Amino acid sequence: MRPRNVVLALAAATGLAAASLSISLAAVPPPQSGSLTKYDVTGTYVSGLSSGGFMANQLHVAYSSVFQGAGIFSAGAYDCAQNHLNTALLACMDTFQARKTPAELEQLTRTRASAGSVDPPQNLSGDPVWLFHGSADDTVDRAVNDDLATYYRDFGARVVYDNTTAAGHAWISPIGPNACGTSTSPYVNRCGTTDPVKEMLTHLFGRVNPAASAVSGRLVQFDQNTHAPGGNAAAISMGREGFAYVPRSCETGPCKLMVTLHGCYQYFGLIGNALLDKAYLNEYADTNNMIVLYPQATTMTGNPRGCWDWWGYQSARYPLKTGPQMTAVVNMVRALSGGTPTTPPTTTTTTPPTSQCVTASNYAHTVAGRAYANLGQTYALGSNQPLGLWNTFTTSAIRQTSPNHWVKC
Repeated sequence: MRPRNVVLALAAATGLAAASLSISLAAVPPPQSGSLTKYDVTGTYVSGLSSGGFMANQLHVAYSSVFQGAGIFSAGAYDCAQNHLNTALLACMDTFQARKTPAELEQLTRTRASAGSVDPPQNLSGDPVWLFHGSADDTVDRAVNDDLATYYRDFGARVVYDNTTAAGHAWISPIGPNACGTSTSPYVNRCGTTDPVKEMLTHLFGRVNPAASAVSGRLVQFDQNTHAPGGNAAAISMGREGFAYVPRSCETGPCKLMVTLHGCYQYFGLIGNALLDKAYLNEYADTNNMIVLYPQATTMTGNPRGCWDWWGYQSARYPLKTGPQMTAVVNMVRALSGGTPTTPPTTTTTTPPTSQCVTASNYAHTVAGRAYANLGQTYALGSNQPLGLWNTFTTSAIRQTSPNHWVKC
């Protein structure tokens, strides 16, 4: 990502940038209202793009006893962001700031596993992992993706890494509506005759049958509140509706389960059925006995782009088994496979009370995730109030009024 892209990313991450997005006219079956019911699930996998890719890795690592493999488009290693927005933007998307090395993140994983907050990383050994980073992708730097490959390989996963396709920042599909090198809504690109979805599924499953020419299963629209901690999906930046594509063969026989997580600016409430229709997963689902679960994030204060929580905008527990979004997605998986739902502790916050002001340099505020920089100026996170020049000499006093929302004192 070049400097101008960082400015745009900083603005977008705090709600200052708008996207030109269109609603897809989808050929995917019309959704049928229903609930997630038990199927004969023989194996569970996870895939995702960008924030959904980071989330896919978090799920695979934290719940390695549940997920048998992962397919990830354009993301970095486990907990790269370290609960800081600036680290996420400037170290884990771009590489202007130093980030934790794969070895350091591997040790962090082992430490958390010893405490029981994630599953033992030994479970990752032998798991199939398919990674993709387009050479025209300047949203997430290739070095960050390289770290993810190293992280997985060091834990013994069987990694296939495609980093030579001239693709932009997107999910790559043979029926994608966008040109290969673009990074625009709905972030589903077509790169000639290549079929990365087939390559991903082949690596994860061992072999796949050709995709169906037309889908014939059901698209179930379900209430995500049922699976969210406290019964409130909106409180953890998840939409009311989630979707599951169920082939006819899975109604009566064994099936695999693929959890697919969208990227920022790619949730259903913004782009409609575009990802569900064009990801080219349902076509393979019909011929390979695979249910596809499409959970949905949405916007909230501190998350105007509808990203999955991979830097801590909603909870400091975001990469752990008790992370609210992690819990919700795993509850969906367990509903489909007959497991027992997880009930984590009520979300708490360790941020200062609203009456407590924090005085620091504007540079320190941005490093701590209380503010962001744009064109040499500093702005309070959430409220976007101007704080002055971005440097170590100019100081500001700000206080937090709600999660990721700071105002001047």
